[in-house]
Amino acid sequence: MKPNRADERDFMGGWFDRLTTNGIMGWFITNEIEGWLTMNGIGDRFTEREKQLMGSAPSIAIIDYKASNLRSVQKALEECGAFARITADAADIADADGVVFPGQGACDPSMRGIRERGLFNIIKSSIGSGKPFLGVCLGLQLLLESSEEGKEPCLAVLKGSTKRLPPEKTEHVGLKIPHMGWNQVSLSLEHPVFEGVPDGSFFYFVHSYYADPDDKRVVAGITNYGIDFCSAVAWDNVAAVQFHPEKSGALGLRLYRNFLSLVDANRKALAWK
Repeated sequence: MKPNRADERDFMGGWFDRLTTNGIMGWFITNEIEGWLTMNGIGDRFTEREKQLMGSAPSIAIIDYKASNLRSVQKALEECGAFARITADAADIADADGVVFPGQGACDPSMRGIRERGLFNIIKSSIGSGKPFLGVCLGLQLLLESSEEGKEPCLAVLKGSTKRLPPEKTEHVGLKIPHMGWNQVSLSLEHPVFEGVPDGSFFYFVHSYYADPDDKRVVAGITNYGIDFCSAVAWDNVAAVQFHPEKSGALGLRLYRNFLSLVDANRKALAWK
């Protein structure tokens, strides 16, 4: 007796389920990815699990220049669906779909770490390439030319300097330095990274210095802590924030998801070229 259409669908669905359950589809996809990576000379840089994740997730390079807090950022990006790799390898950064430049620490040892690891040029070229780039905390401050915290020249992506929060403006009203805890961000311009983030939202801060760019047109967020200071910048493919999205609950994850959406859109646009 000839099976009807429903029987055929049940048979094919069951066959596909068995194929997937037995890992054959995953094996095929992983081997296809591995073949491409090997052909392009980069297969030996990734584990089997990483190759599998790269099949669909946007790849994010988290720049490792001996600063702290990198693992927290990685976990948040992974929770949002990214393949996130902490790396000091310029080739990894160049190959990634997007770049995140986080960190907690001081200016001088951080800039020395960037130069010693040969990361200075790849950070600037990543920004110049149009690839989505997100700076977090120290990753915002180091984009400027200099810092009152030290003597080392910074990346000079933006004209301006990083300044210390002034004790004379904070302590007399009971505000201690470092600025540590939740505070509001007043958004001053539109950018895809801040899509769906309400103006005046609270984010988590830990810092004693703040970025003061000369060009106020790039200032995307302002926060008050004794003084009004720049808590976010954004232009074109770049966004950078003084606060910590990975420590800021649902809205922080929303910001990371927005960044990954920007990365994915850019990846798809490049695929059509």
